[in-house]
Amino acid sequence: MFAYFIRRILASIPVMLVVALFVFLLLRLSPGDPAAIIAGDMASPTQLANIRAALGLDQPLHIQFFVWLGELVRGNFGTSLISQTPVLTMIGQRLEPTGSLAVVAMLFTVIIAIPLGVIAAWCHGRFLDKLVMSASVVGFSVPVFVIGYLLIQLFALELGWLPVQGFRSLSEGIAPFASRIVLPALTLSSIYIALIARMTRASMLEVLDEDYIRTARAKGLPERAVLFRHALRNAAVPILTVIGTGFALMISGVVVTESVFNIPGLGRLIVDAVLARDYPVIQALILLTAGLYVIINLLIDLSYAITDPRIRY
Repeated sequence: MFAYFIRRILASIPVMLVVALFVFLLLRLSPGDPAAIIAGDMASPTQLANIRAALGLDQPLHIQFFVWLGELVRGNFGTSLISQTPVLTMIGQRLEPTGSLAVVAMLFTVIIAIPLGVIAAWCHGRFLDKLVMSASVVGFSVPVFVIGYLLIQLFALELGWLPVQGFRSLSEGIAPFASRIVLPALTLSSIYIALIARMTRASMLEVLDEDYIRTARAKGLPERAVLFRHALRNAAVPILTVIGTGFALMISGVVVTESVFNIPGLGRLIVDAVLARDYPVIQALILLTAGLYVIINLLIDLSYAITDPRIRY
């Protein structure tokens, strides 16, 4: 198991290097000049040249890349070109809202989607199966922002149970935190509930006709034990893949949900940085997202090895 873990870590290093190179070249070769944005429309050519020299933008691309990579290795992600604030400080200020939203949304997804998928497979072809599949189609089809506005209209404006917008840190108390995270988490999780429920149903249908399932039933095991202890465990590999990928997509795709619920997270920071062509912030956020993908994929691979020991070899 340890050797498998080390192999997966070593395989992720070249991936991160390629991502770093791609991010660097993508931003440097795209149209626009950050020096002009910093200096303003009335800046003289001399002022623009001085700003480029101060930022190192007048050096050859390969020198810029190796200087930037060396700073990354030392943990220095640079300073925002617009606010002159360290990039790590800006990310740290926005990390809790986005992380909390993604974690709670994934908890809702797993708690709701997996039992729905198991029930749909167990009731294959019957009313409950058709109901779950119809609901999943709706979850795929309706845009996230529409679901968000519908939830706000129902639970915040008409019933008055929950606040409309905003975010409260968990350090301020569980109740304020929960009351403001429920609606955005349900909104963000809607499409993933539909996806994982369908994947769970499909995976379960593949194993429910296996011989060991019939043997478990013939031995008199309760149906719940047959479904969750035997069938679901053997159907877990594709489900874990979708859960891990969905969690990574949640973190990188919270822009719409944060905008609807006015949450000051990483999604809004990405939008502001792109509009201002703030190179250091954009690079750090893309690398952070790529790093999360690599870590989550690593955890998925490890969960495969735990679920199915044959994968270790």
